[in-house]
Parts: sequence; structure tokens; C-alpha cells
Amino acid sequence: MRTVGKECVIEFEEKKSKFIGYIKPISTKEEAERFIDMIKAKHADATHNCSAYKVTDNGQEYFKVDDNGEPKGTAGKPMGDIITYMEAENLVVVATRYFGGIKLGAGGLVRAYAKTAKLAIQEAGIVDYVKKETFILDFGYDKTAEVEQIIYKNGDEIIEKGYHDRVTYKVSLSEESVKELKEKKDVVMIDV
Repeated sequence: MRTVGKECVIEFEEKKSKFIGYIKPISTKEEAERFIDMIKAKHADATHNCSAYKVTDNGQEYFKVDDNGEPKGTAGKPMGDIITYMEAENLVVVATRYFGGIKLGAGGLVRAYAKTAKLAIQEAGIVDYVKKETFILDFGYDKTAEVEQIIYKNGDEIIEKGYHDRVTYKVSLSEESVKELKEKKDVVMIDV
């Protein structure tokens, strides 16, 4: 299975309309929905926030496209078609459009949204999919650099950070990071 290598953003203009493409590798349908909601909230003033995602979660495949008010089949479907064409999975793409005053027509919309997905996938890069799991890590402040080094060197992600008596991270980890962190003394791992 192949997915995208990283979360990133691309941008271009088409007949004065501004298109912003957001892409992120994901492991669950819920992660995709949260990402879409986050981008919609960030660009609440945009004309459209169209999306497409494809993810296999616990053996079940989810493939969803959303035109978000654009004419039926002119936004989400072309983005979904690009995901399929580029043979990528476990990713979500959101295309934000700010209308520039010139109508693109159905064909123009299809091309613009397909281009958004394609540029975003190319920018993120296609890599072999590595299954990741979510954990809560709890450790002393003296272990922060050591823990972060393991997470970042394996291309994993810190979702949330908390600093109290001890440091608490919510993380998305590959098998390699899980193995390395379990070997560390004074790092408590809780499977979420």
C-alpha cells in the first residue's frame, strides 16, 4: 500500500480564483473527518472547501468525496479520481477555493480540482504506507529531547503536548518508534 509522505499545502490561481490544496497521510476515517473540519474552520470565509479521502481502517475501506456546494461531480470526484489514478491510499485532500469573479464552467472546475489534488500528492510525495498507532506518552522533563528525537527520526507525529508535573504527549507512532520508546526507562506508554 502507498500513501503520501507528509502533510503539506500547495497553492495556485486559476482565472483569478485562488485554490489552496491541503493533504495529510491518515490512518482512520475519523482522522480524515477531523482534518477536513479543521480546514473548513480555518477557511470558513472560503467559497468552497471540497474534499476527498481514501483510507483502510481495520480492514474496512472508506472512500468519500464532497463537492461542498460546487456543481455535482465537479470537485470531490475529480480529486478522488486523482487519488485512485496515483494509486495512493490512507490520505485526505482538501481543496479550498476563493472565487475570483470569473466562472470556470464545469470542465474548468473539474480540471482545477483535479490539479489541486495532483499537485498536493506530488508535493507530499508517495511513499510506502507505515501503519501508525496513537499513544499517550508520560515522562519526566529530562527525557523530552530523547523522546522527540525518536519520534521525529522515524517520521512520526506529536498530536498534542501537555506540560505539568511531567510531560504528556499524544502521539501517532510507527512500530519502530513504539519499540524504541518501550525500551526507555521512565517513559510510560498508554495505548489509545
